[in-house]
Amino acid sequence: MTGSRAAIRYAKAILETAQAAGNAAPVNEDMARIASTMQENAELRDFISSPTIKATIKEETLKEVFAGSQNITLGLFRLLHENKRFEILTQIALQYGIQFDELNGREEAVVTTAFPITPVLEAQVLEKAKALSNKHLVLKNIVDPAIIGGFILRVGDKQLNASVANNLSTLKRELSN
Repeated sequence: MTGSRAAIRYAKAILETAQAAGNAAPVNEDMARIASTMQENAELRDFISSPTIKATIKEETLKEVFAGSQNITLGLFRLLHENKRFEILTQIALQYGIQFDELNGREEAVVTTAFPITPVLEAQVLEKAKALSNKHLVLKNIVDPAIIGGFILRVGDKQLNASVANNLSTLKRELSN
């Protein structure tokens, strides 16, 4: 859902504008705040996606909720008002973060474990992840007890599944044949 074509185009345009103005990093902070607020607040999401609420009211509300944002971010709200595209705001914000990280040579490595990882284990996972990417990696830990043990490491479009659940599933498939 974060990769809709329109969201990608808006994010690229905003990033280019922010780069030209020399404030791509502050706009990235705005976009991260927008993404997290929209994802956490169902009431705001429903308000923004409601077809019965006028676009002018939506724009003014966003300006109030995200007061103190960069002018480029406020310009995005105006542009979404003009184009009647408020429903893709979260996707644009998420896509901006991805584009910004790509521009700066950063990539997110997602490790799924059955329990929260320790700093020592985090360093070991980052070492393993560096074999999958030549970019600066930022590690994100997702806890999922369903994998029983081990880990699943995802960097970009590459995945290393060393979970106990996966090993059990593989063993079950082999024994059933």
